[in-house]
Amino acid sequence: MIFSKNKKEERQGDGQDSVPVPAQEPGLGAAPAPAVAAPVAKVAEPAVSEVFSKDMSGTRLLGLIFQVCESMGVSDVQIRSNLPVYIETNHGMECLDHLGALDTDQVYEIYRELLGNRESASHGFGEDPAASSGHAKIDAAVEVFKETHVDDFSCNGIHVEATGKTSGRLRVQVHLSSNGLGVTCRILNDSIPRIQVLGIDPDTEQMLCNAVQRRAGLCLVTGPTGSGKSTTLAAIIDWLRQNFSKHIVTVEDPVEYQYPTDMDALDGSGKKVMAPSIVTQQEVGRDLASYRQGLKDVLRKAPHVILLGEIRDREAMETCMEAAQTGHLVLSTLHTTGAVKTMGRILEMYPKENHGAVLNRLSEILIFIHSQGLLSGHDGRVLTYEFLQNNTDASASSIVAYEKGARSLEDVIKQSGNIAWDDKLTQLYEEGRISNETFENARMHREDTEYV
Repeated sequence: MIFSKNKKEERQGDGQDSVPVPAQEPGLGAAPAPAVAAPVAKVAEPAVSEVFSKDMSGTRLLGLIFQVCESMGVSDVQIRSNLPVYIETNHGMECLDHLGALDTDQVYEIYRELLGNRESASHGFGEDPAASSGHAKIDAAVEVFKETHVDDFSCNGIHVEATGKTSGRLRVQVHLSSNGLGVTCRILNDSIPRIQVLGIDPDTEQMLCNAVQRRAGLCLVTGPTGSGKSTTLAAIIDWLRQNFSKHIVTVEDPVEYQYPTDMDALDGSGKKVMAPSIVTQQEVGRDLASYRQGLKDVLRKAPHVILLGEIRDREAMETCMEAAQTGHLVLSTLHTTGAVKTMGRILEMYPKENHGAVLNRLSEILIFIHSQGLLSGHDGRVLTYEFLQNNTDASASSIVAYEKGARSLEDVIKQSGNIAWDDKLTQLYEEGRISNETFENARMHREDTEYV
């Protein structure tokens, strides 16, 4: 759910200070007319009668944008100088040109308002009250931006005065481009979906739940950006924390889902009770100075389960494998599609002479690879996936032999209990949930006539 009823968060700045704004690119002082016939974006239907005006504060500008977004299932908001606001919905990019265009000064006011709403890096612990005042922190951040030309941070949700609702938390990037100052806001979810509603088949869902009950091992959820990896992991962790007594530690950049400490009572009484697990969530930049620090410190917190938001490099991969080999259940993600490409991506992190040893370790600790993607279906987005579980001698042997050829691993994926990518696509196509064009574009083995 994007929006929820909440009292307005106390703001640390009103966005009205007069500080020099970053210089615009030459010739971009006037707002160009919106591209009415732009093929990349639909024009969103007006949801409010008000439009942007020069006298609006950053608070009011953001409130107006998010008031329009409230009922549209928006995941991303793109704000650029001298352009209308664009939003990403389930239907693709949509243009809010009925609100008008924002000039550089207005985008700068929005930036300052977001900085005032920024989540504290230390939660107030050990801060100098004078240095941590709203205006001082905003001014300091602006000075850093003038040097780096980029600013990444998380902030609390935007309160919409007109409706009394507050958006989900935001992941914000501020940058410069040919238009001048720009802001991208990713709206983070404030509710965790149940694993049963993700679109995963019941048999695969059961195998996922059984797998994460293991005491130790490595579980990988893979897919491109925007494929729902974080949502799938959050649903798995949420199920685990409600059903088992564990200490779960996460290292994320950013924290997309926040796990509550309580849960619905299992007796159906509707009461809230404390969950049997405790979840320690850490966000890079807020709770950790760096991703590397989080990797270094995670094992010192005595976890049973570790969630690393992303395996970015060899160091992260080594941390995952070391933790799995020393008795921890580890869950993480890679930006790959399919089990075969996932194995290849892991080997790319190591010199060739180490490949044999890495494959041997993976054959012992890997529990599953769940690779997924989101497709445009006839009735909205549709989840497709490939699932490989390493629970037989054949699967372990195919991992060890991967460097000699991927065919044995591909054969194992087609065995009972696993789901091949193209088999799942065929199922979706035969059920009438995706078009033939979507099916053809998403196939992994386009030369294979078995799926035609």
